[in-house]
Amino acid sequence: MSKTSRRTILYFMKKTTTPAARAETMSRGQCAKRLSILEAAANVFCRHGFAAASIDEIAAEACVSRQTVYNHYRDKDTLMMAVIDDVMSRANGMLFSVLSTFPEKADNIEDDLAAFAVRLNKNCVCNSDGKFIRKLVLNEGERYPHLFESWRQHGPLKLTNALSALFARLSVAGALKIDDFDLAARQFLALSNADLQMLTLLGEMPSDEQLESAARNAVRTFLRAYGAGEGQKPLQQAALSAIA
Repeated sequence: MSKTSRRTILYFMKKTTTPAARAETMSRGQCAKRLSILEAAANVFCRHGFAAASIDEIAAEACVSRQTVYNHYRDKDTLMMAVIDDVMSRANGMLFSVLSTFPEKADNIEDDLAAFAVRLNKNCVCNSDGKFIRKLVLNEGERYPHLFESWRQHGPLKLTNALSALFARLSVAGALKIDDFDLAARQFLALSNADLQMLTLLGEMPSDEQLESAARNAVRTFLRAYGAGEGQKPLQQAALSAIA
């Protein structure tokens, strides 16, 4: 194809492309750059911490210029908050998906609560987003308390409030005997994480067997305090294994 033909084709392509289509293409490009910057920033912040992370390294990992990073996020603090918002948005989506599987009936309360605890830990606590937030809070929470407060408001506080309401529903149904629903929710979460804390602190991903064992131990202890005391039966291994 001659140069003249290529120029002619490009001319007519430009003429037939509407302003709206060009704007949409530009918008998609900007969105892709923004997502690339957020992903790169999360990786760099996780590796080096907030204070030691450099915009130059973030730009290089995102395959954009330093100025492009500043065009989207005016400074490192703004970028960090954007990263946290992005991670928490994904985490909250997964959290509410898991919360929708909370048991509604008392027929198999031990099995159902244990299976729920496995799903919660596997998909919301021990996944990559959960590990990133924990590492960030541990490394930077004292020096940058506003980062910790943002995480607390959007993470543990939301989860505790949601679980409190769900335990209230089970208590009204007669499956549990609870006076303080907020306390019960906090204790359930603490028990669910008790056997996994050392692993997650070291950045390891617990195996399915470890997740199931932690869930069984947590639920049995929880039900000793809050169980209705009727018809409680041993946990069934099969029920815990059939978890999405």
